[in-house]
Amino acid sequence: MNKPAAVAAALALVLTAAGLTGCGAPEKPHVEGPAPGPGQVSGPVYLSDTLGHPLTRPTQFAVTEFSSVYRLSWRSWGRPKAVATGRVRGMWCIPHCPAKGYPATIEVGRLQRRENVSYYTHAVVRSPHRLPEAAAELGDIHLPLPEP
Repeated sequence: MNKPAAVAAALALVLTAAGLTGCGAPEKPHVEGPAPGPGQVSGPVYLSDTLGHPLTRPTQFAVTEFSSVYRLSWRSWGRPKAVATGRVRGMWCIPHCPAKGYPATIEVGRLQRRENVSYYTHAVVRSPHRLPEAAAELGDIHLPLPEP
């Protein structure tokens, strides 16, 4: 065998032994650390108002077509359930609405994943004050979810 052919054969033997030829079975990936559990959230978390605007830790937003919450102070966010305190008001209290609305607690939950973010899709608004019967909608609110 001539010298260039011998060098080429030796190089091919080295590459094959090192697994660098591109042929054969691919190497198995090496995975480290625990896999995220079903209750874990990664990436940003939002909720959508009635107009579909993505909001994160909003201080106010329309929860339904006829009700809104404001002066929100979030005690938690990004977990399966987020909780805030603030005020609620709506068309259901006209013409006898308190000037500052009613004190309220809002809970959002039922996280749904879209791309690499998550959205809260359900809300409940509670008040220590007795709200008008028309405010019953606040006990089970579906929050909009962007189309995939």
